[in-house]
Amino acid sequence: MMETKINWSGKPWRDSEPLECAMVVPDVADTASFTFRAPSGAWFDYQPGQFITLDLPVPGGNVQRTYTISSSPSRPLSISVTVKAQPDSIGTRWMLENLKPGVRIKAFGPSGIFSFHRHPAQKYLFISAGSGITPMMSMTTWAWDSGAMPDITFVHAARRPSEIIFRERLEQFANRVPGLKLRFTVDEPDPFRAWSGYQGRLSQIMLGLMAPDYLEREVFCCGPEPFMQGVREMLVSLGYNMDQYHQESFGAPARTLAEVPVHDDVVPDAGTSASIRFAASGVTAACSETDTVLSVAKQSGLNIPSGCTFGLCGTCKIRKLSGDVHMVHNGGISEDEVAEGYILACCSVPIGDVSVDV
Repeated sequence: MMETKINWSGKPWRDSEPLECAMVVPDVADTASFTFRAPSGAWFDYQPGQFITLDLPVPGGNVQRTYTISSSPSRPLSISVTVKAQPDSIGTRWMLENLKPGVRIKAFGPSGIFSFHRHPAQKYLFISAGSGITPMMSMTTWAWDSGAMPDITFVHAARRPSEIIFRERLEQFANRVPGLKLRFTVDEPDPFRAWSGYQGRLSQIMLGLMAPDYLEREVFCCGPEPFMQGVREMLVSLGYNMDQYHQESFGAPARTLAEVPVHDDVVPDAGTSASIRFAASGVTAACSETDTVLSVAKQSGLNIPSGCTFGLCGTCKIRKLSGDVHMVHNGGISEDEVAEGYILACCSVPIGDVSVDV
């Protein structure tokens, strides 16, 4: 059994001391958790959700890579990162192939402001995709270890059920703590394995089913930027108070408030005027940026066939000839159709002057 040397009377670990790899645990494909200890026996103090930068001795020269800490400071004997290699990964691929117990590396941190310790709330909504699950795992573990009943709805998106990182550990938590509610959605099920959870792109309808009280929850989001942009657009369109929204970027995690990016998302304004030209009918109607193309058409005496009116069925699909619209749909249109210029009239609002083939 490996000797555990912990100097509780001393100061916590500082990045002037290297980290020593203590354990490597494989997870889903091309993914593993690396657990480190301090050679001096120092303990680890950080906020759940923060990140650490590892100095990796890859061939050709060291590279620095930033990884969210997947362990929790409530378990201070060690610190862990969970990494997933992409096809073009250099540092992460080196870790998976070369970082073994006993190897020491230089590290910097911990750093970052993405932590629910900075935003106390009664109820949380965690939304993640892919390896963006790691800070949520750290915060969830802290909530579990705190001894208080958490109120967390944990929404995670993955390509397949077999690619949900930490699935078994999260389910073990949720089996024993009713306040932790897990909601998984996947692009497709695994072959020959039944899947009874959600399937498809995360949408407004899905979010409403997963977390009916989302307006009351503090939201933390992490994943690829297109995924997070989609989440932001959903929440804005649903009237969520975005002051209660927090996100962490894969590529550039923020160390300070000054580094938090200002999102240039389109937010339709009811006080801003716009117009829609229905080219085939020869009608042009003035409106605001929050009026849908479908509602303006009806007010103008025009008929666009429609069904659900919330972007699910695709009945109101029409071609946009010019201009820009803001569309937040629920799966009723494909990316290829959007690229070809089609929109759903029921959930598209004009940004400036727009022309459609109606």
